[in-house]
Amino acid sequence: MTRSTLLFGATSILGFNLARLFPETIMPFISPGNTSQPVRHWPVLHMENPDWPERIFAQYESNLLLYCHAVCDVQKCEADPDWAHEINVQHLRRVIEALPEKTRLVYVSSDHVFGGDGEYDEHSRPCPISVYGRTRVDAEELVLGRHQSLVIRTGLAIGASPNGRTGHLDWLRYRTQRNLPITIVEDEDRSVVWVTDLSERVMKLAQSTETGIRHVSATRAVSRVELANYLMSFLGEPPNFRCESRHQRPTPHLGRVELTSVYGDTLSRPLASVLDG
Repeated sequence: MTRSTLLFGATSILGFNLARLFPETIMPFISPGNTSQPVRHWPVLHMENPDWPERIFAQYESNLLLYCHAVCDVQKCEADPDWAHEINVQHLRRVIEALPEKTRLVYVSSDHVFGGDGEYDEHSRPCPISVYGRTRVDAEELVLGRHQSLVIRTGLAIGASPNGRTGHLDWLRYRTQRNLPITIVEDEDRSVVWVTDLSERVMKLAQSTETGIRHVSATRAVSRVELANYLMSFLGEPPNFRCESRHQRPTPHLGRVELTSVYGDTLSRPLASVLDG
C-alpha cells in the first residue's frame, strides 16, 4: 500500500486519531518506548539519530509530512528545559534539514504559544509563559523559514488516547474508575473540540495549498470546570473532583486562551466546541 503522508508523532491525541481516521493515506510513526496495544506495530521514530530522517525520507517518497511530534508535558519541560528544547526544536531541525524540497511540511503547534488572557488570531504576537510554549514558538520559526510550509495551531483536543490514560477524556475515565483524586483548574478557558473534527480539519488544511499560520478555532471557549462536568456526564460518572486556581499550580498554567482566525474561508470556520458538538 502506498501512503502519501508521513505522520511523525502518532502517539499524541491528534496524531493517534489522524492515523486511525486515514489509514490508507497516513504512514504513522510513534515515539520510542510506547508499547500501547493499538500502536505497538507502528514504526518508531529515532530522532536522536541524526541520520535517521534522511534514511526514512529515502525509503518513503511521500509528498506530505504531518509533524505532531513533541513533548507536551508542561511540568517536565519546566524541570528540564534543555531536554524539552532537544525534543521539541532540535528534532524538528534535523527533520527539516533532511526533508526533500518536494515534500510539504505541515507542523501542528499549540495554543501554548500564547499565555495572557484573551483572544488570539494568526496575527497575534506569541507570548508564551512556559518553557513548553517557548519551544513551540522556536519550532514554528523553523517551519515558517521553509518554503511552502504550514503551521496549524490547535487548542485542546478531546478523544481517545493510545494507552487509555492520557488526554483529558481518558484521564478522567482512568482516574474515576480507580477512585484516584482529580483536580481541575477553575480559571482556564480554551478552544476545546472533538479530536475527530480536528483531525478532519487538519487533514484538509494539510492537503490544501495554504502556507504560513492557520488557527483551528472553536465556536466558543470552554472552561475546564464546564468541560469536566460535561465529560463526566458523557462517561456516566458523577462529577467528583476538586478545583483550584492556576496560580496554585507549581508550574505556569494557561488562563483564558481562545483561538480565533483572521480568515473567512471554509478552512477557518470554527469547529463546534465539545459542549456544542
